Amino acid sequence: MIDLRLLREDPDRVRASQRARGEDVDLVDALLAADERRRSSGSRFDELRNEQKLLGKQVPKAQGEEKAALLERTKSLAAEVKAADAEQTAAKEEAEALVRRLANLIDPDAPVGGEEDFVTLEEIGTPRDFAAEGFEPRDHVELGQLLGAIDTERGAKVAGSRSYYLTGVGALLELALVNMAMAQATAAGFVPMITPTLVKPAAMDGTGFLGQAAENVYFLEQEERYLVGTSEVPLAAYHMDEILEGEQLPLRYAGFSSCFRREAGTYGKDTRGIIRVHQFDKVEMFVYTTPEEAQAEHRRLLQWEKDFLNALELPYRVIDVASGDLGSSAARKFDIEAWIPTQGKYREVTSTSNTTEYQSRRLSIRVREEGKVRPLATLNGTLVAVPRTIVAILENHQQADGSVVLPEALRPYLGGRTTLDPVK
Repeated sequence: MIDLRLLREDPDRVRASQRARGEDVDLVDALLAADERRRSSGSRFDELRNEQKLLGKQVPKAQGEEKAALLERTKSLAAEVKAADAEQTAAKEEAEALVRRLANLIDPDAPVGGEEDFVTLEEIGTPRDFAAEGFEPRDHVELGQLLGAIDTERGAKVAGSRSYYLTGVGALLELALVNMAMAQATAAGFVPMITPTLVKPAAMDGTGFLGQAAENVYFLEQEERYLVGTSEVPLAAYHMDEILEGEQLPLRYAGFSSCFRREAGTYGKDTRGIIRVHQFDKVEMFVYTTPEEAQAEHRRLLQWEKDFLNALELPYRVIDVASGDLGSSAARKFDIEAWIPTQGKYREVTSTSNTTEYQSRRLSIRVREEGKVRPLATLNGTLVAVPRTIVAILENHQQADGSVVLPEALRPYLGGRTTLDPVK
């Protein structure tokens, strides 16, 4: 959540951020009013409590009519204090509920607009000209069948639509990608972690996923637990309700987990193959750092993502995501989109977000520096989302006979194998 002092001092900035996101601007004024009621009711309560304490000292010393009057005032004051306390509590709860609905302030450098108003920052690599090579590229579903790597038919039979099996070299390819990602992250100083996929409501709400993203979250009602859509959630909540020491920062974690998404609102989109599925595995980078260092760390996360895709020899572009397409916790987000030959377009494979102090305030994570305690900044970045990366590898590195040439950097994680070959 945002800093209420900033809201009071510069409400127009908050209104502009909400407007740029396409979110409710009236929420700002509702929150300002609730905050004022919280503060005024708190002041009123304090005044009445001080009077109550003063009377407590005067009554024993008073005599006769004066004492009777003081006792009468004590009785009426007790009722006023009780009412003021209830009013203060209600105003505080209202303000807290409203501030948790308010999205993070967008970075002034983020482009303004909707989903298609992103800014392309760079394009790396050149898509192959399959026509010049003399053959029509197969899509990842056909390649997956030829290689004995992907089985969507049995996935649907067993688990329903948007489900799949990775089989044979497909399963080995996932493990290779995960191990390669963890090796890169560990070399960069990240602590590898295998995180819970079931979390309490406080963790899911604290990271901001029960706002606009709530429709895509699976909830297990009997257990009162959520299935995570990204290991960002358990990584962010790892230090919930803690004070970290300044010399510990930055703390960098690389979490592996299965991820679950309902894909609500995507009816008819990407129904073929494994681009948009309900369950997938991912390696996620997560960083705790100071607010002053957050922008530089965001660029470092982006570079680590680029290093990984460069090693996989994939053509891609980097985009600066527009304000209306940001998640509620992100102040700024960069996506990397790999070229998918059979679709003739770039598709998102990784993203990295600077969430500034938004999540740390919600999760009550702070840093102590020179004796002072304050909120810190959190950032996240996907190093590898397995299914879409497999799609990009198969389609971009395929050969006319249906085989796939493995990028050199991935080969050591596949026992030195240089190609994936069709099964007989």
